[in-house]
Amino acid sequence: MTEQITTVERAFELARSGACNSVNDLRQRLRREGYDAVHLHLHGASINKQLVELIHAAKG
Repeated sequence: MTEQITTVERAFELARSGACNSVNDLRQRLRREGYDAVHLHLHGASINKQLVELIHAAKG
């Protein structure tokens, strides 16, 4: 049995990967991947700021 990484860990992975164009896009992808309560895990100014910065950095 493999353990699924947490919602927050996967969000940071996706943000760094360049696979998402925005935090909203990232949230939608997490939901499609089967993560629950995405809005609760990614709610807050600090985490959103970090994700936006990582998404922009990945896009170059």
